[in-house]
Amino acid sequence: MRNAVDNPFNPGSDVIPAVWAGRTAQLSDWRDVVRPRRLAGLYERGRTILGEPGLGKSTLVRRIAKEAAAAGDWVTQQLRVPSGSDPLKLVATALLKLADDAGLPASRERRIADAISRVQAVAVSGIGLTLRDRQGPEPHAALTDLLIEIGTAAAERGDVMVLIHLDEVQNITDGEVLSQLLIALGDAIVHEIEVDVPGGRVERTLPIAVYLTGLPDFEDMARARKVATFARRFKTETLAPLSDDDLAAALQDFVLRGWDVPDGSGGTVPIRMEKQAAAKVVDLCRGEPFLFQLAGEQAWYAGDTRVITIDQVRQGWRSAQREATAHIERILDRLPRREKQFVEAMASLPVAERTLSRIAEGMGLSKATDAGTTSQRLDRERGIIDRGRLYTFRHRALEAYLTTSWPEV
Repeated sequence: MRNAVDNPFNPGSDVIPAVWAGRTAQLSDWRDVVRPRRLAGLYERGRTILGEPGLGKSTLVRRIAKEAAAAGDWVTQQLRVPSGSDPLKLVATALLKLADDAGLPASRERRIADAISRVQAVAVSGIGLTLRDRQGPEPHAALTDLLIEIGTAAAERGDVMVLIHLDEVQNITDGEVLSQLLIALGDAIVHEIEVDVPGGRVERTLPIAVYLTGLPDFEDMARARKVATFARRFKTETLAPLSDDDLAAALQDFVLRGWDVPDGSGGTVPIRMEKQAAAKVVDLCRGEPFLFQLAGEQAWYAGDTRVITIDQVRQGWRSAQREATAHIERILDRLPRREKQFVEAMASLPVAERTLSRIAEGMGLSKATDAGTTSQRLDRERGIIDRGRLYTFRHRALEAYLTTSWPEV
């Protein structure tokens, strides 16, 4: 009755889980702001969604892309940038597929044929065209031109969006490549064309939306390389852990109605979860989407009854403790030395004594201002702490790991 095929929880990377929790603000931003404004020809910035591992950045945009595809929009697959790869080639290949979906290769217009031909060259040679052959337009210009043609075709349809999702953007470590890529995407989303309306002609932007996802380091990289168009053309949000209310709401169907699974006789049977069991899942995962899916997955496997009990949640979590520990340790270990010292010093203090001066003292610094920049980065860019008169942890799983016996039950 409860088996691997029926399990609705999935802690796998980038998979859209059946049991969805939170992120309503970001989903509403797509449905109520980005898509309607771009379809209406109004300018709207691209979106950059950053955050520590396990917060569901890629999963969120995959869900947005799935909704867009279901609405008939032209959507790229998730364009994951491997470390050391050429993202221009990756984007060029995706644009050629979009052009094919839009029917552009069948067009006899010379400018479209030229744009496709130039992007085909980029798909083969990537940034090498810029480094080895200065003749002709640079790769970013070729990408921009084809994306404009695709966007124009979508605008002529009237009800179609173009959605591009570039993932793991922190892996773009070459400053020249990053600059070319952001300029190409940024130029396309600000490009205007003239269209006929009753009484004359007006200008409109193209129905193109760009989502970038990755680790918080990316924003620093873009700023350090002075990619001016990034700050103006992309709105950046750093995801925080989910609230307990969001997680409890995601499990409410389990508590009240149950999750239907095949009963082996052609019908279905609901699998329910005790209210206390649902509360225990919420408590264990500390707002982490990955850990929420992990706790649910293992609780499902911990028995075969029609009701998931709190004892089964505990039993399942014991099987997941090693993976939960490794997940948090990866987040902690990837912090720069000074930031890691800060969170460890902060965690060592009683909650009522977590002031900047006491934290700086714990780090061995002579004055509080010496820790100011570090605290700003952990707050604004990483979303791990909240600054104030007293400093608090926004990343509750990291706090629990540093201050309690969690993830032990």
